[in-house]
Amino acid sequence: MEILSAEQIRAWDEYTLQHEPIASIDLMERAAASCLAWLEKAGYAGRSFSIYCGKGNNGGDGLALARMLSDWDCPVAVHILEFGNIGTEDFQINLARLHSTPVEVRFVQGPEHFHPIPPGDVLIDALLGSGLNRKLEGVTAQLAEHLNASGNEIISIDIPSGLFVGRSSKDNTVIRATHTLSFQVYKPAFLMPENEAWVGEVHILDIGLHPGFLAQAAGEAELLDTGIIEAIYKPRKSFAHKGNFGHALLVAGSYGKMGAAVLAAKACLRAGSGLLTCSIPGCGYVILQTAVPEAMLVMDPDERIHTAVPPDLDKYSVIGIGPGLGQEERTVAFFRDLLRQSKKPMVVDADALNILAAHPDLHSMLPPYSILTPHPKEFERLFGAAADDYARFDRAREQARRLGVIIVLKGHYTFIAMPGGKSYFNSTGNAGMAKGGSGDVLTGILTALLGQSYSPGEAALLGVYLHGLAGDLAADTHSQESMLPSDLADHLGKAFQRISKRQ
Repeated sequence: MEILSAEQIRAWDEYTLQHEPIASIDLMERAAASCLAWLEKAGYAGRSFSIYCGKGNNGGDGLALARMLSDWDCPVAVHILEFGNIGTEDFQINLARLHSTPVEVRFVQGPEHFHPIPPGDVLIDALLGSGLNRKLEGVTAQLAEHLNASGNEIISIDIPSGLFVGRSSKDNTVIRATHTLSFQVYKPAFLMPENEAWVGEVHILDIGLHPGFLAQAAGEAELLDTGIIEAIYKPRKSFAHKGNFGHALLVAGSYGKMGAAVLAAKACLRAGSGLLTCSIPGCGYVILQTAVPEAMLVMDPDERIHTAVPPDLDKYSVIGIGPGLGQEERTVAFFRDLLRQSKKPMVVDADALNILAAHPDLHSMLPPYSILTPHPKEFERLFGAAADDYARFDRAREQARRLGVIIVLKGHYTFIAMPGGKSYFNSTGNAGMAKGGSGDVLTGILTALLGQSYSPGEAALLGVYLHGLAGDLAADTHSQESMLPSDLADHLGKAFQRISKRQ
């Protein structure tokens, strides 16, 4: 699913008006009807509503919805924020239509016109849509604060009023929606961690915009969905053998951190690696042989840390490095030697990222199309602090291009920046995965896929999606609170089954 800017969404509306064809007032009717259908499905029939409208087309959506709710015999009051202008043409048409209903219309010029909000009312925010270009001020900001202070459920149409689509709204006054009913595609604002408190639960409603527009629109990014994943996933052929699915080398673990190696190794095997060799210090021998008997081992001469590059690197189709690695001085020298000797794309995580952050001269030694998997703090150590989430994602795109690598910036909507400029947000996963060790599992998954017949870009997208899907399945089994990172590896089989059933 494409993620479009506010300008592109307006262009899509215009494209639909020209190519369907349809009148703009009828497109507004579709939008309101889709909101009504969602309210019915979500159990809001029979509730009372207070609808707050600006005088633009977002307000027109609110007026059309008010009329439809009145037809349901729901108690509805409409509050129109006055700016002195007469409103858009479609707003005025819907206002005239509303006057033929029993809906009470109130006009708000200032705080003295703020009516007390009945405790049971559902508040509909149709004040300002995605065309907002400056922060809320004056009576508009005061009204937003009035609604936020009510404690009532707030449902925003299109986007919470006061929230910018494509830039940060930090420290601004914004409606705090319980639900956001938006249209056709995700907007960048819905995917930013800093906006979580404002957007609530986002629901994308289909209002029948002309599909032909997407063929010519290059979105800011795409949301990973089943269509993208189905196009990437390759079912196994019946006569395949282990040599068809790669020989992965996983460089992980150190004294006291062998669990990270175990998690990554199990995930690598569950993600389909044909052969797996783990490079570990001596202290991990019994642990790995016991916990992951399917893995082969190559032992570092040191008992506690990594110091020596394993022999015969050419026999491995992929290298994953970082989980539990440690950052000892000799381990840094080891990593430098490994980068000198290996030219195949590798998966770089955890302490390997921290070593890169402490030694920027190593950046240029990364093999092209390697996959880096930082969480936000690791990303900051690598590339510097960003003023806000939008700036952080822009920096990830910039650094992916500069280094010629794939950057997987982990989070609720994990962000994948490709070296060619394309970027993606993941749609799977949940807060139960916010536990130490979840990233080690992702490293194992990515290493396995990169060693198989997937390109680095395909491996990154499929791996991140599978990781999140396994997390969703694990949460269904154990709850978000009780699920463990090891449960992610254990649910990879069901995740693959979920994908393969769609083939």
